[in-house]
Amino acid sequence: MMGIIELKDVCKSFNGLLVHKGINLFIKQGEILSLIGSSGSGKTVLLKEIIGLLRPERGKIFVMGRDVTTLKEKELLEIRRNVGMVFQSSALFDSLTVLENVAYPLKEHLRLSGAEIRERVRERLAMVGLYGIENKMPGELSGGMKKRVALARAIATDPKIILYDEPNTGVDPINARKINEMIVNLRERLGVTSVVVTHDMHSVRAVTDRIAMLYDGKIIAEGSWKDFEESQDPFIREFMRGGAVFAEGG
Repeated sequence: MMGIIELKDVCKSFNGLLVHKGINLFIKQGEILSLIGSSGSGKTVLLKEIIGLLRPERGKIFVMGRDVTTLKEKELLEIRRNVGMVFQSSALFDSLTVLENVAYPLKEHLRLSGAEIRERVRERLAMVGLYGIENKMPGELSGGMKKRVALARAIATDPKIILYDEPNTGVDPINARKINEMIVNLRERLGVTSVVVTHDMHSVRAVTDRIAMLYDGKIIAEGSWKDFEESQDPFIREFMRGGAVFAEGG
């Protein structure tokens, strides 16, 4: 059985330094997987490899059955239509309104009329609990609202997969809880598969079906929250006690 995402012996280096040393990971359709690991372990790099923004030197990455490491840019666009990404910084365009930000992937990937785009944007904003803010600029929004606009943009094209890069960084506990609830609700409502890179262990516990830990360029452990909580591995035990400190960053 092939997963909706599957990485096989993925290796990636920067300036001769190996970041990934043979990553193997299998993600099932509809699963919420949290990817945890120490600062600089290459978690964000892995998300960018899945979406084809970075290419590994070795290995294969299958997304919905296609090896993205071999695809040309035009073919990658079709994959990206089905993969939404929520960046750590939200990555909203400051010069565009909220409507224009959320509409951006719709204009890039789908052929819709202006009226259809506006209706889709309103629907997606409603799904993340934001109403009537279409004409606001990103500079007028709180950090939590920016994250939710970024999530509305990520789900605009009805993706099958959503990749989250530190979705709760820089938001208060109330907004963090809302984002956690939305991650779960999107799976229930849209059936999406989610990969969540996070250092927030409260979020991991709240949303995750399965955890994968990245260390020294490889996935060293996989399992449920209970599996990790009961692990006797010294590194995992230390990480679970102080994950927010040890795992902060990419």
